[in-house]
Amino acid sequence: MDGNATLADLGETGTVSSLQGSPPVSPHTATPVVKKTPEKTLQLTTPPEYVIYTDSELELSRKQHFEMALTGRDGESSMSKELRCRLMSMYRYLQKQILNVKSPQKRQQPRPGRSSSTKIRHIDFSPSDQGEDYDADSSGGSTILLPPESCSEGDSSVDKDSLATQARLYKTLQEMYKKPKPNQDAVCQILDLEFQARRAFIDCDILKEEDRPAKIFEAYPCFRELHHVMDELRRILDKDNSKFISEVKKRWADFCSMVQFYGVWRKVLKPPMSLGPVESNIALYRALPTLFPSQSALPKKMGQASEALLHVLQPTEEPAIYLQKRTLFSPVLVFDGSRCLLAIGNTPVTTFAKEELGEGLLYLMGYYYTLHLTYPKCVATLLSVIQTEVLQDSIHERDTTDLYKRSMAEWNAFINK
Repeated sequence: MDGNATLADLGETGTVSSLQGSPPVSPHTATPVVKKTPEKTLQLTTPPEYVIYTDSELELSRKQHFEMALTGRDGESSMSKELRCRLMSMYRYLQKQILNVKSPQKRQQPRPGRSSSTKIRHIDFSPSDQGEDYDADSSGGSTILLPPESCSEGDSSVDKDSLATQARLYKTLQEMYKKPKPNQDAVCQILDLEFQARRAFIDCDILKEEDRPAKIFEAYPCFRELHHVMDELRRILDKDNSKFISEVKKRWADFCSMVQFYGVWRKVLKPPMSLGPVESNIALYRALPTLFPSQSALPKKMGQASEALLHVLQPTEEPAIYLQKRTLFSPVLVFDGSRCLLAIGNTPVTTFAKEELGEGLLYLMGYYYTLHLTYPKCVATLLSVIQTEVLQDSIHERDTTDLYKRSMAEWNAFINK
């Protein structure tokens, strides 16, 4: 008999002739053959590995997938069409959320203490304060300088994909400000996400000092609004502290209260009991540059150093005419007795009520930081004191001049009595 069984060997009993010397096999008694199927359990690596695609990489993978599908090799593709569809759907969902989400105005996420990542700020003073290597611009002032790492080419710390994403967010922000009333909560969220690219643009010293405010306002019209400026100050100094602005305002109120006594003790201020809130604030602004003086001479046509902070209009004086005559490009408050105008250089920016005049100097500091502007030399010591005492932002050791050290020593001796 043949060693190989054929269909003819299958009888009515359902047996198949076996190989020579072997008993017949019946399908009723034989062990069924189990067909092995591929393992359906996905084995992940430990830890799992994830691949993040940029837009260009995603498009390239999609193109390769369909090219391989035409030749019947779509199983070898590293990314399926379904995965691409899911990713694109998620992108559209997130973009829609950014435009429409409404978050609480006060995010209660307090963090004690100051941020350890706060950048030390450098201030360039006049030749009399520094040395022969001083090189100031024609505006004459001390500049808050952030490290230029965001402007340097080949900086490995700058994530190009992240900057590309932030550029798309900036485009979204521009579209929002084409509407009459942008969603302010959404604007705040986009400003949080787009912070790195924005500071790289603002802090780069490519723009001239006198051109910087106009260029920044053109790119970011939101910074004509005080609450966005103060929120940007929080992002720069202590971005994770949701209570930063309220803490700064409290420190400012305590500082002003002590300065009132300090000014009376130094015979620069009169006791404030006979003055109203507005008159008391005006007197304080005029006394501050005397209590914390700078060595630099006043600019031409400026009667006193406090004019770099606050100008009170005379009854017959027009604010536009006054601003045209200004020689400084720094922020200033212009008060007409009923409302306060905040201007930068010769350009009006915004207005606020006279009841907020006491916090006006904080608004000026907010614009110095937000627009990366220069401290005028005639009030550089005062603004440095506010920077360290109220904002709690350090200045570089080389910028702690003898006059600054002496002013701080006299101030600390008074408050520690």
